[in-house]
Amino acid sequence: MSIDLTPTAHAVAAVVSGITDDQLGHPTPCAATTVAALLDHLHGLARAFRLAAEKDPEAVDSTASLVAEHLAPDWRTAIPARLDALAAAWRDPAAWAGTAHAGGLEMPAEVAGTVTLDELVLHGWDLAVATGQRFEPDDDAVAVVLAFTEATAAGGPTEGLFGPAVAVPDRAPAFERALGFSGRDPRWTPVTAA
Repeated sequence: MSIDLTPTAHAVAAVVSGITDDQLGHPTPCAATTVAALLDHLHGLARAFRLAAEKDPEAVDSTASLVAEHLAPDWRTAIPARLDALAAAWRDPAAWAGTAHAGGLEMPAEVAGTVTLDELVLHGWDLAVATGQRFEPDDDAVAVVLAFTEATAAGGPTEGLFGPAVAVPDRAPAFERALGFSGRDPRWTPVTAA
């Protein structure tokens, strides 16, 4: 299995481009995480999962922080560039073969690719909803993320990945169900976080 991350990477980059300086301190659906901290996390994970796709030994020690103080000054250009490089790395069929290392973990490469897509889709939505933007991932990405979040939620909350699932009606759109399984409330707004 391989998935083209390009449409999702472009959609996330568009959200990043729409974020203004005065929104950097806004809350996000990720508990106690500001927009700036989530941007920093996105910047780091784009590098970590690119290295994972490339089977680069540096990937073993790569981590993605949630510390806003580390946000690169050129984040508006650096993050989209890293997202493009990430998508390009995962277009190589070799990225999906064997094992991959990311965040200090070794996993099957197919799982790493799925986690990469999941991170992009969920954090793309997190940033969009926190900054009043639209984010509509493509149907293929949503289908993969829904399957991944549903399977993961079946085992209960996963420390550092997903919180407790949020009840979403079975007839809700697939993306809303994926958000619910990941512990996100599809109706979240910055106002509800206050």
